[in-house]
Amino acid sequence: METLTNAPVSGEVLDEIIEKHRGKPGMLLTTLEEAQEKNPLKYLPGETLAEISKKLRVPCTQVYNVATFYSFFNLKPQGKHSIVVCRGTACHTKGSKALLDDVGAILGFRHAWDDSESSFTTPDNLFTVRTVACFGQCAQSPVVAIDNVIYSNVNSRKLLKILSNYTLPL
Repeated sequence: METLTNAPVSGEVLDEIIEKHRGKPGMLLTTLEEAQEKNPLKYLPGETLAEISKKLRVPCTQVYNVATFYSFFNLKPQGKHSIVVCRGTACHTKGSKALLDDVGAILGFRHAWDDSESSFTTPDNLFTVRTVACFGQCAQSPVVAIDNVIYSNVNSRKLLKILSNYTLPL
């Protein structure tokens, strides 16, 4: 089974990213975006944030504030595949909580979705499961996105069929 390494982006790669965006509007934001994309686990470790701060001569607090303000930045390692379950009212009433439980059973973990943590990554870093408040596709609920592909009218059987296309720890 594939295991991804948990290493920050190298200084050389950061230098290339920074030079590409130097002097352009939104330089910090685009640098953070590209640094996260270059990380095999699609996140921004503390070392990377500190290095970006140093290289851009921007206070570390400002770098951290930007990284925590935007929901598309991750400060924890992410899985190779992303599973996002809508928890909006329409999806909730049509069974999205049961789909979350199904995902947990399929991937072999139990997670209390009522706590403050809104995502979970499997120990092998193959999957990250998260919730969103609403996809805006209420008429097609419940809705699940896997690797940015949105699936509508999802039920347990359909979810299992979709996930069978991935390497599952069964």
